[in-house]
Amino acid sequence: MGLSGQRILFPPRKLCPGNQKENQYHAFATDTITFPDNSVPATIPITQCCGTISRTFIPIIESDSEQSQPIGVSRLLNVCASGKVSHCTAWPGLERPTGAKPWIQSVSAGIGYAAVVTIGLMAGNSFGQAFRITTAGESHGPGNVVIIDGVPPGISLCVEDLLVDLNRRRPGQSRIVTQRAEADEPEILSGVFEGRTTGTSLAILIRNTDQRSRDYSEIEHLYRPGHADYSYDAKFGVRDYRGGGRSSARETNVRVAAGVVAKKLIAEAFGGEVVGYVVQVGDIKAEIPDPAAVTLQQVETLPDGKPNIVRCPDHQTAAEMISLIEELRRQGDSIGGTAEIVATGVPAGLGEPVFDKIKADFAKALFSLPAVLGVEYGIGFGCTTLRGSENNDPFVPDAQRDPPVSTMTNRHGGMLGGITTGMPIVLRAAVKPTSSLPIEQQTISDAGEPATIRTKGRHDPCLLPRFVPMAEAMVAIVLADHWLRWRAQTGG
Repeated sequence: MGLSGQRILFPPRKLCPGNQKENQYHAFATDTITFPDNSVPATIPITQCCGTISRTFIPIIESDSEQSQPIGVSRLLNVCASGKVSHCTAWPGLERPTGAKPWIQSVSAGIGYAAVVTIGLMAGNSFGQAFRITTAGESHGPGNVVIIDGVPPGISLCVEDLLVDLNRRRPGQSRIVTQRAEADEPEILSGVFEGRTTGTSLAILIRNTDQRSRDYSEIEHLYRPGHADYSYDAKFGVRDYRGGGRSSARETNVRVAAGVVAKKLIAEAFGGEVVGYVVQVGDIKAEIPDPAAVTLQQVETLPDGKPNIVRCPDHQTAAEMISLIEELRRQGDSIGGTAEIVATGVPAGLGEPVFDKIKADFAKALFSLPAVLGVEYGIGFGCTTLRGSENNDPFVPDAQRDPPVSTMTNRHGGMLGGITTGMPIVLRAAVKPTSSLPIEQQTISDAGEPATIRTKGRHDPCLLPRFVPMAEAMVAIVLADHWLRWRAQTGG
């Protein structure tokens, strides 16, 4: 008897000791398994339909003997939220280990038993549905890898293609970014044959070559303000203190590589293009009259041919931004700002109703990037001061579009009801100042003792210049995913 569609997620902890049974039960992530009377095993090896999960689980809920039905989801959640059950009451002798947190609990309710189980997959390392990326790696580990599923066959792809955007993201590219010297040279491990994608899973590896873990030895037991040190400790009870481990932006290099594949897909599928740039550093703001008209050339190159190292297409303002960043770097401080990402050539009709609105997926994609504290699209928070008659974008006929519909203005940012309208998609992300600072800050140790901290290592005084290709990649991945989903739905 399954609890179809319910999301009951518990950490896969084996709280009750006991010997594994030989029987294998097949289940989806949150299915309910019903057992005969008095035959519930202490632990349940679970085999998921798409592969064996080598972890064990205990039954965590029983059925109501009077109704012969599993206890409902709300009751289950209430029981587990109460924190009062200290042992597995249905099976005498299976005591919870001393000090173990009561993540998974059960309650006596009769003779018939049902177990709700979860598969042992770590959440949060995959993104997307039809175009799906899964990443692994840490800042100071051997490297980072991405596996991309859903890539159509026949797309031209080589290492040189990947390097274009990876070079825009890599450290050490200019005087206003971190000086960590990583070449970020990608290795295509699978999914490409004779220069074209095969349609099978595409794997890309980027090795770390310039880690300096010794820079972090003095702060092994200190929590860096603004970083994920404490929250990782609170969640996992262990953390990689070297450069932030998994929480470091180092893991985004393989996301950028996946974004190159997504950009190629949307360009071939519907002529889509994604261009990002910096619109604000501190209180210095650029003037961008028409976001959809900004070109990659304007973002990357100044009129004299020199690199535009801050990636602001308003070149006069870019010089002011660079001066501010350099000044703060000399002071040992950092500064935040805003990036704008624009997608053009996107057809109307991409996105799903309600929970998978494309705007929601864009928000998740951008918020998944380190240091992002805010996301808006179109007029964004500017809508709060407008009347409805001022905020609405009037529809007009447009023979150059298919379907022949456009709007006079684009305050809606290319999305209505969470579905694209064919107008340019305009997104903005607020990026906080770099948290790792060489100046002294107050903190505590992992033992709770007051301390001060200075972070050594090589860090960006402003994250925005290298953030731009990261944001472009995630926006392109969302577009590729929703286009493949639309094609599967409609046969387009």
